[in-house]
Amino acid sequence: MSLTDKMHSGELYQSGDAELVAEQQACMELLYDFNHARPSEGKKRQKILAQFLGALGDNCHIEPPLQANWGRHTHLGNRVYVNFNLTLVDDTHVHIGDDVLIGPNVTITTAGHPVEPELRKSTHQFNMPVHIGNNVWIGSNAVLLPGVSIGENSVIGAGSIVTKDIPANVVAVGNPCRVLREIGEHDRTYYYKNKRIPG
Repeated sequence: MSLTDKMHSGELYQSGDAELVAEQQACMELLYDFNHARPSEGKKRQKILAQFLGALGDNCHIEPPLQANWGRHTHLGNRVYVNFNLTLVDDTHVHIGDDVLIGPNVTITTAGHPVEPELRKSTHQFNMPVHIGNNVWIGSNAVLLPGVSIGENSVIGAGSIVTKDIPANVVAVGNPCRVLREIGEHDRTYYYKNKRIPG
């Protein structure tokens, strides 16, 4: 199995390999260009994102700065909005569906390290993909850990640490993130506390 295959297999590999570091450097050059484009250079930013990411759907917007290990392993659906300071530890694939909202300072990480100290010291790691369904809202400062999936329409509360899969159509919060309630009739009437949806 090649080193690249190992990165996407969940198997242990050594992340300090010189070939991987050189490949990652090329990705970092593109990311630098994106983060340093002027606010008036929206078309330039989109062109860079299309080169940098594995997939970029229609009408996506990412506010800089963006941090990412690779970029090419992250796949965005249509109409994704990402607020400031998204960190993507995308050593393997991150799949983000359509109409996803990502708040400021969110971290999505696919990489993990062995608990055993000698393996960590020798730069061993493993990667597990992350899947975010359509129409998900991830609140600010949330952290998604390796291997998790979030079902469509769900909301992840600000500051949550997602350690396990979250089903569709729920509000989930906390550390570790747990389902608080299902999305239901109340949410079709009120948009915030006692603030009624007009009409």
